[in-house]
Amino acid sequence: QESMHAYAANVYTSVVEELVKGKQRKFIAVEQEFFRLWWDAVATDTYKQQVHQLLQEGQLEFVIGGQVMHDEAVTLIDDQILQLTEGHGFLYETFGIRPQFSWHVDPFGASATTPTLFALAGFNAHLISRIDYDLKADMQKNKKLQFVWQGSPSLSEGQEIFTHVMDQYSYCTPSHIPFSNRSGFYWNGIAAFPDPPKDGVYPNMSLPVTDTNIHLYAQTMVANIKERAAWFRTSDVLWPWGCDKQFFNASVQYSNMDLLLDYINKHSDEFGVTVQYATVGDYFQAVYSRNLTWEIRDSQDFLPYSTEPFQAWTGFYTSRSTLKGIARKASSLLYAGESFFAQYVRKHPASSICKCGALKQLQSLRWAVSEVQHHDGITGTESPKVKDMYMNNLMYGMFNVKKLMASIILDMNNAKKNGEVYSSVYVKDSGIPDVDHYVVVYNPLAWNITTFVAVSVSHLAMSVYDELGHPVPAQVQISAESHSTYDLYILVAISGLSYRKYNVKPLNGKQSAFIGRSVKYKRKDITRADQQSRQLLPVVNNCYQVLFDQNTNLMHSITERETNQTVQLTQEFLEYHVNGDVMKGPISDNYLFAPNASAVPVSKAVGLEVVSGNLMTEIRQYFYSNVTSQDYIYAVYTRMYTVPEGYDGKLLCHRIEQEYSVGPLELNREAVLRTSTNLNTRQLLYTDSNGYQIQKRPFKAYVNNTVARNYYPMVQTAYIEDDTTRLMLLAERAHGVSSQGNGQVEVMLHRRLWNNLQWDLNYSLTLNDSSVVRPVIWLILGTKAVTNILYRTSGLALEHRPVVMFGALSGDKPKPPRRLQQNSAHGSPVTVPPNLHLQTLSIPGWRYSSNHAEQVHSIRMGKRKQGDADFSRVLLRIRHLYEVGEDPVLSQPVMVNLKSLLKGLGSVMVVEERSLTGTWDVNTLKRWKWKTAQYPSKGLSNSTEASENCIVTVHPKEIRTFFVYFQGQ
Repeated sequence: QESMHAYAANVYTSVVEELVKGKQRKFIAVEQEFFRLWWDAVATDTYKQQVHQLLQEGQLEFVIGGQVMHDEAVTLIDDQILQLTEGHGFLYETFGIRPQFSWHVDPFGASATTPTLFALAGFNAHLISRIDYDLKADMQKNKKLQFVWQGSPSLSEGQEIFTHVMDQYSYCTPSHIPFSNRSGFYWNGIAAFPDPPKDGVYPNMSLPVTDTNIHLYAQTMVANIKERAAWFRTSDVLWPWGCDKQFFNASVQYSNMDLLLDYINKHSDEFGVTVQYATVGDYFQAVYSRNLTWEIRDSQDFLPYSTEPFQAWTGFYTSRSTLKGIARKASSLLYAGESFFAQYVRKHPASSICKCGALKQLQSLRWAVSEVQHHDGITGTESPKVKDMYMNNLMYGMFNVKKLMASIILDMNNAKKNGEVYSSVYVKDSGIPDVDHYVVVYNPLAWNITTFVAVSVSHLAMSVYDELGHPVPAQVQISAESHSTYDLYILVAISGLSYRKYNVKPLNGKQSAFIGRSVKYKRKDITRADQQSRQLLPVVNNCYQVLFDQNTNLMHSITERETNQTVQLTQEFLEYHVNGDVMKGPISDNYLFAPNASAVPVSKAVGLEVVSGNLMTEIRQYFYSNVTSQDYIYAVYTRMYTVPEGYDGKLLCHRIEQEYSVGPLELNREAVLRTSTNLNTRQLLYTDSNGYQIQKRPFKAYVNNTVARNYYPMVQTAYIEDDTTRLMLLAERAHGVSSQGNGQVEVMLHRRLWNNLQWDLNYSLTLNDSSVVRPVIWLILGTKAVTNILYRTSGLALEHRPVVMFGALSGDKPKPPRRLQQNSAHGSPVTVPPNLHLQTLSIPGWRYSSNHAEQVHSIRMGKRKQGDADFSRVLLRIRHLYEVGEDPVLSQPVMVNLKSLLKGLGSVMVVEERSLTGTWDVNTLKRWKWKTAQYPSKGLSNSTEASENCIVTVHPKEIRTFFVYFQGQ
């Protein structure tokens, strides 16, 4: 709101006014969030009409067209797609346009997932800027800043995209002019917060163009253009005009620009240059028509990113861990809410819930999750008050979606109005009241899952029953957090996209839940541990034996029981001490990580408590700074499960769940968990790229800053391995991760910083984060073949844990049904094979026609429907989880019959295959094919094979997008 008031609204208002005044003028707009706020709240009908006209004539061009310019390092592919789809849906519905170029100039490093995503969305070219300074210098010198990028090894040339890396001047106009000590080219100055100045005089307004200085201005501009021309292969130079928060007074900008451009063109013989206003599309069109042959870049990304020898932008992989965690929780809840609502609308057309109101509830969370993907959002590189805005919007959206899901359950159970279903999603409520209590559990994944859900209760003696009144395996134990409540773990088995109801009763019956018994061990001084007489304490389930060293209370080893492979494995917390004084050397801040030296162990003593029961053992370790400390700053809760006969326990048994408690930290400390093994990994680390594919991360030695430059983002997965065995880590939020030694992997869990860099102080970017964070990581140990089968499904099982809602039903007890109808609400479950993931099942509500000619026509005729949302169109995405050749079975293409997949939702009538964000019919999408040595002919490429009669074959790593329409709609 403040940015809208201070400058953003003025950008759109004044730019539209100025473009209309001169047909030669052009402008590109990127992020839809600000544009939509202007369109909905500021723009008059006249401005709206003018925008339509300017788009039609190519003077205004939307590039990227997502809600935001998303971060590339710490975002999940699902959320990148969501925010892109959110913006594209608005643009197509409102203007009938579909962006075809990217402008990813500001994310801190470039991921290889992004080019694939943009290719799938129908883009013809991609543009990035922030890559390692030394690499950029090298590419620039050798004219290699442009290439055809095959971001996915499995999709390779099918989804390749021409990529332009901006030169060393990046995306801002160089402001230095040699003939004046004032800046040049920024005639409107810089935006003033919180209010625009009354007199229209902004700080730092550049020297205006006059008859006396126009020649000097022209010389300066031409010299810079020629310097850049030497770095590119064609004689077309992209000269970006503008920077952050510019063009809020477009008239002074354009009037000076006009003078300068006219002057250079009048004297083009003298200067050897002609200049013109252009959009990104104009530039790429010029380069494309040169018909050159381009080099191919493989799937290697541009992470991490350094701007100078001591400026490694690897701190933001962990900054504001709480925000990163909430952003992912919100994304996961949205995923569940979308499929829950879509099924409900399909099966209960005459429902009592207002569908438009429900869609608004979902939209509030779509908007919040989209917005936080911004490269100064989920990255943690915003000021505290902006962080609070993101958090508030996320919490508000989550509250809305929880409310919606609860009301759907209430409606479907036709419960009496006093049967309150209130929902609490992953948030453990304090003790349960002494009434019959229902726990409703929804599985948002399209697989059958078996897992535990945890509920807080106020008694130790509890029983749990399913819908038929049969007892359900459960275990209850004293909570680690509070000594007045208990944690009840319920074993749930739920089919795809279905829910079940469990009845929790406090009573002392013979069928009560197993009780976890606690044994506390003496706190051990790890600095004086006796190495000779090692006593090992075993914790065992069907898959692993984990040994703890009783001299230190630390983990000692893990044996994978099937192969009898034992790996020595210890875990410890360490802290990097960092500098906050710019006078004393490089600093760490929200963006940068600049450690003074190696990490230092934080604790001298460890306490241990083991809580064991028939279903689960929880190992609680508390780390103290010395033997007599009262309080701990670090704790690890490790859980291992034993699954009873008759349940599919493969995933549950094979994971060691860890939850950490870290903080509050001291100032200028960065906390890591280091896991050290005896695996000979040659210091090679593997990390995921946005939860989509894996990148190989060999350790690189640098002259300076080697520790920080070997940190990488882990969005969902990281692993180390030797020739036979792999140790996988799966995360529910992004972290920085590194391998600083052979057999080691360390995860940065938390940062608390303060520095005196003036720029950081001006924007409150000092990250004085005194919170306690509670991230979760699952460990999987095994042969490569076994971990390959487990880690993709397990990663998604962690990302999309079941949604838990509570309801107390007072009054008459409903009679249990005669036979169990799994999810009485939802008919038949929706399930896909284990190598596929149902990535999206939702009702977007867009009102646009999926026939392009029709859509354009209705907009031209001014028939932009303001009516109700369209509830008949269902958006479906299916993703293949494996790479070509990764696994002999799971890497095969899969045939899916969409009719039978979705039969539980009704009878499928029509299926249309669409581009990633839904705005193109794939049969009409023809992307530019750029010439490479591999493919010498230029032309247009067609994306996918057509789907015949609702049967589609999904190939490795494909993401296929469909509109589905059902009978009776």
